[in-house]
Amino acid sequence: MKDEPVIIVTGATGALNGATVDQLLERLPASEVAVAVRDTAKAERFAQRGVEVRRGDYADPDRLPAAFAGADQLLLVSSNDPAADATSLHRAAIDAALTAGVKRILYTSHQAAAPDNPFAPGRDHFATEQLLAASGVPWTSLRNGFYAHSLQWLAGPWRETGVIAVPGDGPVSWTAREDAAEAAAVILASDGAYDGPTTITAPEAPTFAELARVASELSGRTIRYQQMDEQDWIAAQLAAGQPEHMSRFLLGFYQATQGGFFAGVDPLLGELLGRQPRSARDALQVTTR
Repeated sequence: MKDEPVIIVTGATGALNGATVDQLLERLPASEVAVAVRDTAKAERFAQRGVEVRRGDYADPDRLPAAFAGADQLLLVSSNDPAADATSLHRAAIDAALTAGVKRILYTSHQAAAPDNPFAPGRDHFATEQLLAASGVPWTSLRNGFYAHSLQWLAGPWRETGVIAVPGDGPVSWTAREDAAEAAAVILASDGAYDGPTTITAPEAPTFAELARVASELSGRTIRYQQMDEQDWIAAQLAAGQPEHMSRFLLGFYQATQGGFFAGVDPLLGELLGRQPRSARDALQVTTR
């Protein structure tokens, strides 16, 4: 038996990679899994299951090599702080992985990783993938579809207003975070079977206009679709108490949607799960209850 865990997962106190660890523990003994988290107290549930808990913070790079030591595979979660320099944080994590001798780096990216994506995280994901490609270490980029639970706010307060009013529309492969987490665990357990960019999306990409029709069916009342002027939408966000920097950050999502950045679909997710992935309809059904 190895003295060190085979797989180390960062960000395990968050919903995505926490669910990935849960899925890994259904496939591997706890002795082969460790988590590296900013707040070890929040990872107590994993410690109770026999998972080694290490402290690891991308913003504290000197301690990262020790947090990543011994890993055959390291799953790096992307930074979720819109105000942070995500690429610099990811660079620190990749450098630490190289120092620690990690054999494969996996990264939670996004299907819309592109240098010209109006949505800022897509540009960060692209830059991070470039760093991985230049690292010289085998790597896998998990290009997840846009997470379906975010429809709760990105579709706006349609349950109250009866209108899905957004400043841009286009196809989006709304993908359940739970499905993406399970797929990540399958890929980690495959021990390197997936290399480079790996697209993980739901099989359909409905528009907001199409989702308005779905919401009508689910709610039993007419839900309209309305495309708003961008500045009118920003003004409405500010009037509702949303900070301007966050409103403009989210506007980039709708601009990317209209530009087709989230339109791609891929059958791989269903193949990894061995079942039909959850759909945007499933996500809307949850919000109508």
